[in-house]
Amino acid sequence: MRIIAGELRGRTLLSPKDRAIRPTADRAREALFNMLAHGEDAFEGCRFLDLFAGTGAVGFEAVSRGARHVLAVDDDPAAVRLVQENARKLGVAGRYTALRRDATRLGRADAPFDVAFLDPPYGEPLAAPALQALRGGGWLADGALVILELSAKERAETAHPGFAVERERRYGAGRFLFLREETA
Repeated sequence: MRIIAGELRGRTLLSPKDRAIRPTADRAREALFNMLAHGEDAFEGCRFLDLFAGTGAVGFEAVSRGARHVLAVDDDPAAVRLVQENARKLGVAGRYTALRRDATRLGRADAPFDVAFLDPPYGEPLAAPALQALRGGGWLADGALVILELSAKERAETAHPGFAVERERRYGAGRFLFLREETA
């Protein structure tokens, strides 16, 4: 795994020792960040939340491309250790924080995030409870963009209470749903 673009371009990330962690593929990450870079959302200087972080590759790409701060959340202690090791190796520990926590039970946020990326294990019914945890805990800034990665074969949950689907894009084995919190 490598960082695709930005200040850390070409740097490699330590990989997981087992297959329990499924990183977002390089090509899919590149496509995702190209959409963010050329979209209407200001990405430079944003606060970026990476839920179900695994290797943290998406969050490291965000830091490399100008995110002010990234918080990576995963409930697997091995994943959190891997993310912390990569942050030290890349020299971004001051802008990148890893937190061991269940993404479906986040509690209250210290500060809201401008972009949230969710990559729950494929086939697991974790997206809806994680989205509700984001809403209920004040994790999202007004107008925040939420990106949900699912398996291309997986049926998307048709309703995400409190969120509107803006668009959907498929890349290889995965697809991205772009969501925004609905306002009353």
